Amino acid sequence: GLTEINVTDKVDLWKPVVNELQSLGETTSQEDMSWIYIFITGFVGGLLALFTPCVWPIIPMTVSFFLKRSKDKKKGIRDAWTYGASIVVIYVTLGLAITLIFGASALNALSTNAVFNILFCLMLVVFAASFFGAFEITLPSKWSTAVDSKAEATSGLLSIFLMAFTLSLVSFSCTGPIIGFLLVQVSTTGSVVAPAIGMLGFAIALALPFTLFALFPSWLKSMPKSGGWMNIIKVTLGFLELAFALKFLSVADLAYGWRILDRETFLALWIVLFALLGFYLLGKIKFPHDDDDTKVSVPRFFMALASLAFAVYMIPGLWGAPLKAVSAFAPPMQTQDFNLYNNEVHAKFDDYDLGMEYARQHGKPVMLDFTGYGCVNCRKMELAVWTNPKVSDIINNDYVLITLYVDNKTPLPSPVKIVENGTERTLRTVGDKWSYLQRVKFGANAQPFYVLIDNEGKPLNKSYSYDEDIPKYIEFLQTGLENYKKEK
Repeated sequence: GLTEINVTDKVDLWKPVVNELQSLGETTSQEDMSWIYIFITGFVGGLLALFTPCVWPIIPMTVSFFLKRSKDKKKGIRDAWTYGASIVVIYVTLGLAITLIFGASALNALSTNAVFNILFCLMLVVFAASFFGAFEITLPSKWSTAVDSKAEATSGLLSIFLMAFTLSLVSFSCTGPIIGFLLVQVSTTGSVVAPAIGMLGFAIALALPFTLFALFPSWLKSMPKSGGWMNIIKVTLGFLELAFALKFLSVADLAYGWRILDRETFLALWIVLFALLGFYLLGKIKFPHDDDDTKVSVPRFFMALASLAFAVYMIPGLWGAPLKAVSAFAPPMQTQDFNLYNNEVHAKFDDYDLGMEYARQHGKPVMLDFTGYGCVNCRKMELAVWTNPKVSDIINNDYVLITLYVDNKTPLPSPVKIVENGTERTLRTVGDKWSYLQRVKFGANAQPFYVLIDNEGKPLNKSYSYDEDIPKYIEFLQTGLENYKKEK
């Protein structure tokens, strides 16, 4: 039972307060990412995949094949629609299969698992090297030839479906990295449908041109020829994959406390990556598949300008500037050794029972901050809302701030057995314990989760989740203080 955790005490600090929260107007915590957002992310990924050398040149071939194959133009258009729909079906099935194999909660647990993050980081580095032109990653040619020969043999719908399948196999070396990245971004939502919705967006973007060009064949002539510009897109994606690979490495590094990738190391690498990307776009660096075209087009110039400016923007971060634009990706400030910025809010405690003891002795209310090393929105709140002078003043002076990391992998001195919803579970790490506290006491499991309580663990206001509205946050804190004074 719970007694093993508790300090022998008159007050049970772990007592559930879900009903009290509801009476204060608590509504169930909102989803991390809305479905529309996931769909759009997938759609953008699909558009990027279109302009890669493995997909773009296939479009005119396929479309002209459909239009030639049938004497009847209507049938050609219907075939192209079927082809587009097949692509959508193939990718959405893949998305659902991934959730069914791994399960939604397992995907969420994976998102802070060190082995998974390191493997993913390495995978992105390998894909980036492939995008730079070190080698081609392709699926065995046997597969696509087998599917292809079947497509020729069969007639009607099945052959079109098999052709779509061939496209999915042939284009894997360009779509693979984008899909992989998309699925990991979505996996942290813990929703079963999320991967499928992401894939739906991806597939619709990928299928659109095939269908559109079949409807308007005259557009095919005006389609830009594949060539050097596609390789530029591919290499640029390679740079971005490297930048994100560091983010995955950083999550593992923080959760296990290795301190390899502190904030300044991370920022130094990002500054160099985006500076190099800028020079590449200006044509100062060449990769194996680049042609020796010396002129820089206007779009390339503007992209280079943006990339170099971003690199320069991050430089003050090495001295501790908050860098709100990258706060979601970079490791938190406290990992930085040299920091000239001092408007930060630091938690006095990272242990619930010790913090509560301190609050009782000093007669102060408590703000619990349930957060995670892998939690992007938590960093945004800390750097966009907590740095506001009014907010930091209230948190630092009027509350005892206790920050609890639900993905802290430090093992507990001895594992604790608990019974939750009728099943027995074991809490092995410090993070497990705080995650359990958040579930059993407040009935919530999303981060960030801010809740104001008095010294006895009773809520003073409804909880607050991710919302960067500063006046609303100040009001949240002040209502808690007023309720605390009323109790006294």
